[in-house]
Amino acid sequence: MSFSRAATAKLFLTVPLIFLPLATGLAQAAEPSTERLTEAEPATLDPIVVTATLGPRTAGESLSSVTIIDEEDIRRQNARELKDLLRGQPGLDLSTNGSFGKNTSVFTRGTGSDATVLLVDGIRLRSATTGAPAWQFLSPQLLERIEIVRGPKSSLYGADAVGGVIQAFTMKADDEPEGWIEAGAGNFDSQQVGAGVAGREGRNAYSFAVNRFETDGTAIIPDGDDKGYRNTSGVARLSHDFDNGGQASLLLMRAQGDTEFEGGESDFVIQTLGAKLDTLPTDYWRSSVQFSESRDELDSVRSFGPSTFDTRTRTARWDNTLTAGNHEFVVGFEHLTDEVSGTTDYEEDSRTNNAIFTQALFNFGPTDLLFSLRGDDNEAYGQETTEGVAIGYALDSNHRARASYATAFKAPSFNDLYFPGFGNPDLKPERAETVEFGVSGRYQVWFWDLAIYQSDIDDLSITDGQSAQSVPEARIRGVEFGAGLDINDWSVKTALAYTDPKERNDDTVLRRRSRQSLRLDVDRDLGAWSLGASLVAKGHRYDDEENNERIPGFATLDLRAGWAFARDWTAQLTVENVTDKTYSTANRFVFGGDDEPYISAGTTGFLSVRHDFR
Repeated sequence: MSFSRAATAKLFLTVPLIFLPLATGLAQAAEPSTERLTEAEPATLDPIVVTATLGPRTAGESLSSVTIIDEEDIRRQNARELKDLLRGQPGLDLSTNGSFGKNTSVFTRGTGSDATVLLVDGIRLRSATTGAPAWQFLSPQLLERIEIVRGPKSSLYGADAVGGVIQAFTMKADDEPEGWIEAGAGNFDSQQVGAGVAGREGRNAYSFAVNRFETDGTAIIPDGDDKGYRNTSGVARLSHDFDNGGQASLLLMRAQGDTEFEGGESDFVIQTLGAKLDTLPTDYWRSSVQFSESRDELDSVRSFGPSTFDTRTRTARWDNTLTAGNHEFVVGFEHLTDEVSGTTDYEEDSRTNNAIFTQALFNFGPTDLLFSLRGDDNEAYGQETTEGVAIGYALDSNHRARASYATAFKAPSFNDLYFPGFGNPDLKPERAETVEFGVSGRYQVWFWDLAIYQSDIDDLSITDGQSAQSVPEARIRGVEFGAGLDINDWSVKTALAYTDPKERNDDTVLRRRSRQSLRLDVDRDLGAWSLGASLVAKGHRYDDEENNERIPGFATLDLRAGWAFARDWTAQLTVENVTDKTYSTANRFVFGGDDEPYISAGTTGFLSVRHDFR
C-alpha cells in the first residue's frame, strides 16, 4: 500500500491533532486511579516487556506473542554464541554456515533472514548492504535480557519488521555497586575472559563490561580445515537522573575481531553509539529524543581478492507518550540515513527515510485495544503505510485471549538493488498482511501460551546465492506453543512450533526453513550445585527453492552444571551436543560441483570460573 507525498504530509499533520485532544479529553474524564482487572495477586511469571508497545507492559498485556530470555537464563546456559540462546525459541529458526562466528540467519515465523529487526538497547543494528544483522558477532556475555516479539511490527519500527523484533539489553546499574570477572576454556582451544562493573553515585549511574573470546574452531565442511574465530567486545553506559524523573544517557557497544570461513577470512566491526534524553514536560506526557549511529564493517580476503563493505545507519527519533487514565497514546517521528562504502561500486551509496508513527492503547476493564499507524517516505523505494489493530480480553484473572491484524513491509537492501551481477533494480518492497489469534494462561508458578497465525506476503525477497529474486506470492501459516514452570527449585521451559512457509505458485517450502521445532530446558537448583539440560530438535529443510536438496532434521542435547564453591565464586561446566551429532542447516554452493553441507561443531565442552563482588 502506498500513498502520495501530499497524503504523507496530511498524515503527519493530522494524526497528532487527532490524538492530542483525545488524550486531553480522556484525562479530564478519567477516574483518579483504577485497578486494571482484579484484586488477585499478580502472577510471578508475567514479566515486563517494553519492545512490543514502546512502553512497559506485562507479557500478558502486550497483545503480541513474546518470549523473554532473562539474565538468569543467559547466565545459566553460559552460551558462547547468541544463536545458542535463540535456537528453538517459539517461531525462530536459525541457519548457520558452521560454528563459532560463522554467518547466521534468523527466520522469524518463516520470513526472510533480513525480515527481523535487531535492536541493542533501542538502537537498530544491521548491514545496509545485506539488509540483515550480524547475529553471529553479538556476544551474549554482554547481555542481561533478550525480548523476542513475534509478528509484524512495521507500524512501530518501520521497514524489515515483517517477522518480528528481537531486542537485546546490555548490563545496567543497580543501586548498589557490583562487578564480576570471569575466565574459561574449552576444547577446540577455546578461551574466554571477561569483566564488568556497574554502580551509582547520587543521580549518576555507570556500567562497563568487556569480553574476549577466541577459538581455533572446527571444520565447517566435511573433511575441511578448522576455522577460527576471535571476538573482543565491550559496552559502556553513563546516565544522569533529573529531579522530575527524566534521564540523560550515553551508550556505546562495540565488537570487533576476525572469523575464518571456507575460502578466506574476514575482519569485522559492529558498533552502536547512542545519546538519549527522556523528559517529563507534564504528569501526563513523557518525551524521549534519541540520536544514534550503528556501524557494520567487514573486510574480507578471498582467493579472488579482498573486499570491503562498510555501512552506517544514523537515526534521530522522537517519541512522545501521553497518558489519560488507563489509556496511552504515542506519537513519534524518525529520520534515518543509510550510507555504504567499500570496494564495490554501487549505483547508489546512500538513502534517507522519514517517518511518523502513532499508537493508541485503550483499556476498558477486561478489554484492551491497540491501534497503530506509520507512514514511511524513503528516497529509494518510495512511500509505505503500515497499520496494526489488536484486541485482548481477560477471560478471568489468569486466562486471556487476543487477536490481531497487521501489515508490514521490507525494503530491498543495497545488495538486492545494486550489487553488480547480483542486484535487481526492479525489485519491489516486500509487503505482508498477518492475522493472529492467541490464548494464554499465567499463574503463580507456571504459564502457557498458544498462538496461530497466517501471513500473506507479496514480492517476498529470496536469493539462490547467485542473484536477488522475489516470490510473487507466499503464504506462511503456523502454530506456536510455549510453557514454563518455576517451583521447588525446578525450572522447566518448553517451546513447540509448526511453520508452513510456502510459495503459492508451486506449493514448495521456502528455502532453509524447517517446519517443525522443539526446545526443552530443564534446570534444578541444589543449593551450592545446579544441574540443567537443553534439548533442541528441528525437522528437515530444503536448501533450494525447487525442494530438491533436502537437509535432514536433527536433535541435540546440551548439559550443564554449576558449583558455588565459595562465597561469590562459581564454576560452570557446559557440554553442548553431548551425542556428538553431525548436522547441518545450510549447504555451501560449489561452482561446477555438487553443493556440500555446512556442518556444526561436535561435542563442545567449556569450563568457566566467575567471581561476583559488591
